[in-house]
Amino acid sequence: MWAPCPFHQEKTASFHVDDRKGFYYCFGCHAKGNAISFVRETENVGFMEAVEILAGEAGMPMPERDPQAQQKADRRTQLAEVMELAVNYFRLQLNTGAAAEARNYLERRGLRSETLERWEIGYAPDQWQGLWDHLKAKNVEDELILAAGLAKPSTKGGKPYDTFRGRIMYPIRDARGRAIAFGGRAMDPNDNAKYLNSPETELFDKGRSLYNQKEARTAAGKGQPLIVAEGYMDVIALDSAGFNASVAPLGTAITESQLQMLWRISPEPIVALDGDTAGLRAAMRLIDLALPLLEAGRSLRFAIMPAGKDPDDLLREQGVAALQKLLDEAMPMVQLLWQRETEGGVFDSPERKATLEKALRDKVMLIRDPSIQSHYAQALKDMQWQLFRPQRKNNPVWQKNRRQWGSSPATPLTSTKASALASAQTIDVTEALREAVLLAAFATCPSVIEDFESDLERMNCTDRTHQALRDLLLRNMSATESEIRALVSETLGPNTLENLLAQSHVAIVPCIRTPGDAEKVRMTVAEEFAKLSATRGLNAEIAEASEDMSGLADEGLTWRLSQAAKAAENALKSVHEDRAEYETGANGARISRDERNTLDALLESIKSQKPHG
Repeated sequence: MWAPCPFHQEKTASFHVDDRKGFYYCFGCHAKGNAISFVRETENVGFMEAVEILAGEAGMPMPERDPQAQQKADRRTQLAEVMELAVNYFRLQLNTGAAAEARNYLERRGLRSETLERWEIGYAPDQWQGLWDHLKAKNVEDELILAAGLAKPSTKGGKPYDTFRGRIMYPIRDARGRAIAFGGRAMDPNDNAKYLNSPETELFDKGRSLYNQKEARTAAGKGQPLIVAEGYMDVIALDSAGFNASVAPLGTAITESQLQMLWRISPEPIVALDGDTAGLRAAMRLIDLALPLLEAGRSLRFAIMPAGKDPDDLLREQGVAALQKLLDEAMPMVQLLWQRETEGGVFDSPERKATLEKALRDKVMLIRDPSIQSHYAQALKDMQWQLFRPQRKNNPVWQKNRRQWGSSPATPLTSTKASALASAQTIDVTEALREAVLLAAFATCPSVIEDFESDLERMNCTDRTHQALRDLLLRNMSATESEIRALVSETLGPNTLENLLAQSHVAIVPCIRTPGDAEKVRMTVAEEFAKLSATRGLNAEIAEASEDMSGLADEGLTWRLSQAAKAAENALKSVHEDRAEYETGANGARISRDERNTLDALLESIKSQKPHG
């Protein structure tokens, strides 16, 4: 039998059950097991409880168990029955005169009668022994009432007193639908605890329970996104608005057990926390909890509510469309991690940049899954590049100099339009040739990539194939040459690497012609990066100077270009150049013919204008 998998969201059926072998397997998320493990996972119960559920559905008697285990199971059943009696009592109390204020509050919050019925909302009267007396009238033993967390023993020798008094009551049910605890909202604004949960009992473990778990799992199985809200009212409001796969972690920070429960319901829950300081802190704590547990197909997204709002507020004030928009724009966890580590920071020195890099690296190292770790590292490096790259036009010094040099609009001269600067084709070709040599060297000797990782990351390639190959090399720095060849063939095409190595200007490079010498590869790579850096530094100055050539040129612009040329020549002084490609300049330094021709054409076009000022 085939069906959509209950352990992850999918549109096509990849979950296979073989009833002859009593075995299931999902070809999508690789979940597997037998009937007992299936019930344990979907119902979040122990082994014996799973057996009991299956036996009940099959109409079979339970196998005889250890007397102690049987006694424990019987006791849990008794406690669940007492909890159901309490649910009914609180629901009846909501209709009494004493609950008028509570009913008015619920009405103001938009909860209609059918909603109250759906969630079994009740009221605990402001009495010391209201529930106690009710349960005792039904012959419930004192010890069971206390063990269920519904009452507390008196320290003054009197009767035990009710745990919940003067509160709106929300029943909390487990994955099987059994009432295991309550959450109570105080009606007295001066109460120290606005919300109060049941104490932990044999039925209730706060860190292993979720509000609305059973119904949310059913809705998520039908394709709805799993939304993690902060409280009961948020879940009720979300469900009423059609977001039925909504749960809450019972007013506490999400635990590892709860996170595993969420992932059993959906592979990528959306955490919709309040847009206040506490909500953001909860989101940040959840990041640190989740990082070591991430796997392929298990992640989180975050929909941060507007400041001071929770999902209930947003739905009442702006409607379903506003919330849906936030859910659609939910950010991946890596983005929120980046926001946390950089928000409010100023990274204007090498030391501060290094501090940020170390903090991010430490977080990435928490991820155990090597594939996820690699993708996180790459994503964060890309964000660092965007943050650290020079923003010249936003630089106040650059703006001041530009105003000083002049920037009034004018028509460019014919000589300028005809120059190599205007077309920039020869420069692009030169850069592409250097990129090809670098990528070929790394592909044939990937062991040296790590030594030049930062240079390779900063290399903005001139075409898509080079860019794709660069990214592949960075993602697979530890791979062998044969593995790199296989990866390139698989992802970029079977002839991609062969075509690159066959290019004439690549094939004549010594480390490519006679591969296997890692030291020779290092020398070649260092040389090519130096050339590329000098070329692009010169091109950046020329490009910016060309923007300033919108009026009559002056000595300042000419001086800038001459300085750019000197900077490029000085950068290349120590680099060994191919004699066939490079010529000697007036001061003994050497730059390429293309670079020299481009600069000469620009200087000639400037000199032909009349200096002003």
